[in-house]
Amino acid sequence: MNYYIITGASKGIGKAIAEELLKNEKNFVVGVSRTSSIKHANYRHQPLDFSDIEAVEHNLQKVFHPYKDAERLVLINNAGVLGDIGYVGENMPKERFEFVFDVNVIVPAMLMNTFLEAYKQVQCEKVIVNVSSGAAQYPIDGWASYCASKAAIDMLSQTVQLEQNKRGSGVQVFALSPGVVDTAMQEHIRESDEEKFSNIQLFRDYKANGELASPEEVGRKIVKFLNNTKEYDQVLVSVRDME
Repeated sequence: MNYYIITGASKGIGKAIAEELLKNEKNFVVGVSRTSSIKHANYRHQPLDFSDIEAVEHNLQKVFHPYKDAERLVLINNAGVLGDIGYVGENMPKERFEFVFDVNVIVPAMLMNTFLEAYKQVQCEKVIVNVSSGAAQYPIDGWASYCASKAAIDMLSQTVQLEQNKRGSGVQVFALSPGVVDTAMQEHIRESDEEKFSNIQLFRDYKANGELASPEEVGRKIVKFLNNTKEYDQVLVSVRDME
């Protein structure tokens, strides 16, 4: 059996990945999110609120069950938040930076750490995929906390891959950028204040011109990628480069 642990699996890209994976009876999915929207014999929901670090820490063991029949173990850190859009130094609440980094960096790091510890002795293929963003590479005004958090997840992924290479574990680690996808985050972006985000019209045009990929389309591409990770030797990958 192949086991996939997906955060943020109740909606958007996470749900699309989970539903695509569940089309194969050899796959079992553990969805980690506050709520559940998937009903399937091969699906288990683990409730967790990533904004509550203490609760996450106390419940990590519930996520990573022992799987003696595992042929493949995959962790997909998909859950993420954009946070408040606005310029640094212009009435940005300090606690909002903490919230974005907790959800986008701290919790994924904790999950990666526990995944690697829990399954260290399991002899099977192991893969970690951290959902990143093009914003990790390019600064966007009004998105300071989001850009910085995704840059951090890119470097975290590269560093953990380096460590696993040095240990000869065979674990593959990726930071995957999904591109512009028609999700609730995009809706939040389009409704923001132009004074706090100069490129807002570009994102409104994406929607108006039908240039946003659907979560289902992106989910299919990501699952195809998951089925062929051995073909990739780089950590940073983009869905836009996939067929």
